[in-house]
Amino acid sequence: MDGILERTSWAVDRIWSVPLRFVRALGEMLLLLGRASLWGVRPPYRFGLLLQAMDFIGVGSISIIALVSLFTGGVFGLQSVEAFRIFNAEAYVGTAVSLTLTREIAPVITALMVAGRAGSAMATEIGSMRITEQIDALATLAVNPIQYLVVPRLLASTIMMPALTLIFNVMGMLGAYIFVVLIKGVDRGIFIYNVRWFTDLEDLSMGLIKATVFGLVVALVGCHQGYHASGGAKGVGLATMRTVVISSVSILVLDFILTDVLITLGL
Repeated sequence: MDGILERTSWAVDRIWSVPLRFVRALGEMLLLLGRASLWGVRPPYRFGLLLQAMDFIGVGSISIIALVSLFTGGVFGLQSVEAFRIFNAEAYVGTAVSLTLTREIAPVITALMVAGRAGSAMATEIGSMRITEQIDALATLAVNPIQYLVVPRLLASTIMMPALTLIFNVMGMLGAYIFVVLIKGVDRGIFIYNVRWFTDLEDLSMGLIKATVFGLVVALVGCHQGYHASGGAKGVGLATMRTVVISSVSILVLDFILTDVLITLGL
């Protein structure tokens, strides 16, 4: 009987620890965001660090975003042609691709790619600085670690994610045009006309709003995991892994919430 009670208590503790860790991590990230917001408006303003972070997150991600978007748009276009051909409605393939890319696919896939590339790198870099006590050294030199390490990354990711999403939209539509018009033979004029007629600024703005939020979340998760890394090289590796997992799940959950909110608001 004592053994059963002991195992039951252990199981309850294990199950209960999951929401507790989630609430604690969420609280720490909100606290980190609040501290970064306060330090972000105080001098000294480190524009050099901001430009370095924008170069790493934005410019460094352009090639992978362009390649992924080209084939994503192409695959989606091919699938749409086959589906619309059942109803003799190939003329609306361009409309379906453009609306889906701008409102949904471009911000989500861009954020997932940046989380895997830049978010994990942030966690690794800051985590390595944590375990080698470089962050403590910054504080000793009267340099606030939040202002020096976290603020530039949060700003850079929030600024560059919408720009990368725009690139995804352009390259995705190019991929769709190549595979739908040039390979599958859908009329070029109808394809372009329907894209221009049915895709408006509100569709684009929905995707850019999502991208801005995703950019902030990716950087916040990466900085938080790196800032609280412990346990040597193994701890840094775990922080990097958790960054990719938490960022990916957060992006998909937030995408559902933002979609519902933005549609309710009429955007």
